Amino acid sequence: MLKITRAGNGEVVFKLSGRMGAENLGELETLISAETSGRRIVLDLKDLTLVDQDVVSFLTRCEAEGRQLKNCPAYIREWITRQRRGGQ
Repeated sequence: MLKITRAGNGEVVFKLSGRMGAENLGELETLISAETSGRRIVLDLKDLTLVDQDVVSFLTRCEAEGRQLKNCPAYIREWITRQRRGGQ
């Protein structure tokens, strides 16, 4: 189960906790797109315990679009790095 907590103070931080799969992406994308343009979006991944390939692709796109991935667990960072290099 995924829990999303929002905090804002100049920038918008979405703290993601638990397990995140493809079924959660629509909700998170809706929350992000509802934010005022021009505000920096930060995804805090500290308490994210499990992700799937679709989530890694989403996080890779988020970084490419200028969103910050804060407290990114090493296994997710490695997966993102591999995906950027073209390997799965």
